[in-house]
Amino acid sequence: MTQQAAALQTYNNELVKCIEDLCSKREELNHQIKQEDEEKERLQHDIRILSEKLSRVNESLAQRLAARATFDRTIAETEAAYTKILESSQSLLSVLKQEAGNLSKATEPRRKDH
Repeated sequence: MTQQAAALQTYNNELVKCIEDLCSKREELNHQIKQEDEEKERLQHDIRILSEKLSRVNESLAQRLAARATFDRTIAETEAAYTKILESSQSLLSVLKQEAGNLSKATEPRRKDH
């Protein structure tokens, strides 16, 4: 009977050791789960912050793009008006030179033909 008791004691010791090993591995796994859960929380927090920043940047960008479009339109309209002013000035100068020439001819003394 002592041999059976010794065998039973050996099995019991191995069983306890196996259970302790499993508990130790479970605790290690539990520690890793806790670390990853904390990292997940940090990442989700970072994502929320970055999403808010992205939203603000998108809003600012949209406003700046609209402002640039307004600048582009104003510049184009101003350049078109300036071109018309230049064309009108050129026409006015041409008319003025022609009139000045006509006035010069009109005010020249007439020569008497012999």
